[in-house]
Amino acid sequence: MNSVLVPGSQAEGHPVAARVPTDWKTSAMQTRIRRRYAAERRFRLLGLVSVLLSVGFLAFLLVTMIGQGARGFTQTELRLPIDFAQSGLSIEPAVLRGDGARAALAGADLEGVTAAAAVKAYGKDGARLLSDGAWLAVRSAIVADPTLVTRRAELWVPAATAIDLAAKGDAPPEARARHDRLAQAGAVRTGINWPFLSAADSTDPTLVGIWGAFKGSLLTMAITLALAFPIGVLSALYLEEYAPRNRWTDLIEVSINNLAAVPSIIFGLLGLAVFLNVMHLPRSAPIVGGMTLALMTMPVIVIAGRNAIKAVPPSIRDAALGIGASRVQVVFHHVLPLALPGILTGTIIGMARALGETAPLLMIGMRAFISAPPAGLDSPATVLPVQIFLWADEVSRGFVEKTSAAIIVLLVFLLAMNGIAIYLRNRFERRW
Repeated sequence: MNSVLVPGSQAEGHPVAARVPTDWKTSAMQTRIRRRYAAERRFRLLGLVSVLLSVGFLAFLLVTMIGQGARGFTQTELRLPIDFAQSGLSIEPAVLRGDGARAALAGADLEGVTAAAAVKAYGKDGARLLSDGAWLAVRSAIVADPTLVTRRAELWVPAATAIDLAAKGDAPPEARARHDRLAQAGAVRTGINWPFLSAADSTDPTLVGIWGAFKGSLLTMAITLALAFPIGVLSALYLEEYAPRNRWTDLIEVSINNLAAVPSIIFGLLGLAVFLNVMHLPRSAPIVGGMTLALMTMPVIVIAGRNAIKAVPPSIRDAALGIGASRVQVVFHHVLPLALPGILTGTIIGMARALGETAPLLMIGMRAFISAPPAGLDSPATVLPVQIFLWADEVSRGFVEKTSAAIIVLLVFLLAMNGIAIYLRNRFERRW
């Protein structure tokens, strides 16, 4: 006969205590409950403080960058009267019409003409009030209106760094006083710094532009995405759907996981050794920078791709195989479309990391002084993070606001790239 244990009975010499319901009204239990609620409140408070602290640092960063960088998008100009008819320029207006206008002006001493006009208008130190590239604005004005060489005209040309900083409230008292006198005479004005958006690097902060580095970043990111995305996705598909489970596969998985954690400068050394020293590709070119960053981004895409593919329910595969689909059709028609949002998430993370990297690109020579935007994938170029690094290392105070403005451009570029990737991820997202 089987015995049944009941609360308070004994079996095989082991006493069983009677189970008494918990009395939640006792002082001990009430103390435990109060401590539990207090711990929960402290945890929620710590979480709120952490979020507010993070938001505060982010707001401080944005306010600081926007406050300093907004001035980098503006430029102070000086009004310069020039009598071209008396300046000694012996150029006919007809020669300046057409594509050969800049070539015709190449032999003219526009720099001397501009300096002489500044001295005549503002005294012996007048030339020091102008930017080193003021004559370029004069040349552009002549190309736009060739009749200027036959008459007197008043042009607005970039002012020197000291006058520009004084107009923005960041200059010594002497420069501010000089700017105030010019402002009272109506000889200075502040407008949008269009050359900053269309020019490349320069030694003069009034002439620098971000377009060269921005175009270099575009070309470099295009190469990175074109190489890392398809190779990373195909590698993830093979490892997850086709690769046999053996020691070699385990070794490959461990290697990929380790590569994702390798410092970025190691990939720069690899790019220097393989792409430059062995393959002899052009130094400081977007194609080399893109290939180097692709090596760094690929492991991240492979890991994210494998996790996304693994998250697809096995029933999807079984249903597709059950209706007669081949293995390739199952993978590319069913598994990959469902895993694509997760793959794009990993791609966003990898590309965002690649966009902000500087160390690998420094190793392959993309810190050179590039005074013109790259013409192609094999032309010398630089990228936004490297350009910011170079400007931050400059001595002139005029580069401070340009550095902050370049950071704003980099953040906008990053947000735009992430926004497009998030849109594509949501576009391909499916529910099952």
